[in-house]
Amino acid sequence: MKILFLEDDQILSDILLHHLKESGFEVVHVEDGESALDEAYDNKFDLMILDINVPKKSGLEVVKTLREYNNTTPTIIVTAYHDTTHMKNGFESGCDDYIKKPFDLEELDLRIKNIQKRFSIESDEEVHFDSAVSLIPTKNRLKVGQTEYQVSHKECEILLYLSSHKKRVVSSEELMQNLWEYESMPSDATIRVYIKNLRNILGKERIKTIRGSGYYFE
Repeated sequence: MKILFLEDDQILSDILLHHLKESGFEVVHVEDGESALDEAYDNKFDLMILDINVPKKSGLEVVKTLREYNNTTPTIIVTAYHDTTHMKNGFESGCDDYIKKPFDLEELDLRIKNIQKRFSIESDEEVHFDSAVSLIPTKNRLKVGQTEYQVSHKECEILLYLSSHKKRVVSSEELMQNLWEYESMPSDATIRVYIKNLRNILGKERIKTIRGSGYYFE
C-alpha cells in the first residue's frame, strides 16, 4: 500500500515513518500542504495521512481541495485538537477517519486496517456485491454464480471504485484521477474498453452509461 504522509514535526515524522515502513508500506513524506497537493496530483496513493497544522496549506485544506477535484483517496486526518469542532470540520472537508494526538502506534494500525477493509485495499477477503457476484481483489478474480473470470488489475480497480461510489455517476475523468498516476493516464476510449469488458461479464444492467456524464453502478 502506498501512503502519502503529511507531517512537519520531525520527531513524530521519524517515529511514524519508521513504523509505517517496518509495516511494509511504501511512504512518501512531505512537510507542507502545497507539497502534499503536488504529490497527490502527480501520483496515485492508496491512503493519505494528513496532519492539520502544517505550513502553507493545512491538512484540511489539502483534503478539501482534492475532493473538489474528485480525488477520493481514503484519508486519515491527524490533529492535536481535541474539540468536536475540528473533528466536524475534518469530516465535512472529506476525510474518512480522524485521529487525535497523542496516539499509540497500535491505534494508528487499527485505523489503517479499518480503511483497508472499507475500501478493499490489498485485501485477500472476497468482496460481495450481492449474493451472486463477488470479487477477490488481490487475485483479480471476478465470480458470477459458480463461474470465475480473470480480469485485469485495472478492471478490478474500476469495479471496486464504482461499487464504493454507488448511487452516483462517476465520470471517466474521476476514474483517471483516482486510479492512474498523472504520467500514465489513459484515454476515454481505454476506459470504455475496460467498462465493456466488465459489462460482458456482469451484464449491461450492472454498469450503466449516463450519456455525457459517466458510469453508474447498480
